[in-house]
Amino acid sequence: MGVHIRQATGADRDVVVGVLHKAFRTDPVSQWVFPDPGHRDQVHPHMMGAFTDLVLAAGRVDLADEGAAAALWLDTPAGAPEPDDGPAQLRAALDPYNERIELIASLTTQTHPHHEAHLYLWMIGVHPDWQGEGLGSALMTPVLERCDREGKAAYLEASSTRSRELYRRLGFADHGTPLRLPYGGPLMYPMWRAPQG
Repeated sequence: MGVHIRQATGADRDVVVGVLHKAFRTDPVSQWVFPDPGHRDQVHPHMMGAFTDLVLAAGRVDLADEGAAAALWLDTPAGAPEPDDGPAQLRAALDPYNERIELIASLTTQTHPHHEAHLYLWMIGVHPDWQGEGLGSALMTPVLERCDREGKAAYLEASSTRSRELYRRLGFADHGTPLRLPYGGPLMYPMWRAPQG
């Protein structure tokens, strides 16, 4: 399968936000954060926009086939991160009465490893029309190959058992105990990939 992948720029912001919204709209974690579908349709794109803006400014966004899939990567140094009020600001800006926006950031920060520098896959989304066609693997493989060449680890949190299996095929392994979101929420699976070869 020939997949065209390029690094996104600010001019691609709306395309990236669109594919992430469509890819994650029915994801178990997004459904937990925004249980009401109508409210989710209103607020979820803005949350994907905030994530995209952050990674365009501080990391790398890869785009496949002009909007079929996108991946957000952050280079993460070793050591505990500085205190950050970003999640509180995001909640205040998007959905002030929704504590889950802030809560999920706090919980994933607690499970995020800081023992060595790594590349963090914040999220990867494939448009629903293209899921199951290998785009996710194609989008991740060049970055993981670069990690292998440079001797760098990678980390992510899988938000479903389906994505967890994809990541296992790409060399990721479970890292610690799965994170159970409160209030009857789904499991998230922290996963670590040591450099291969």
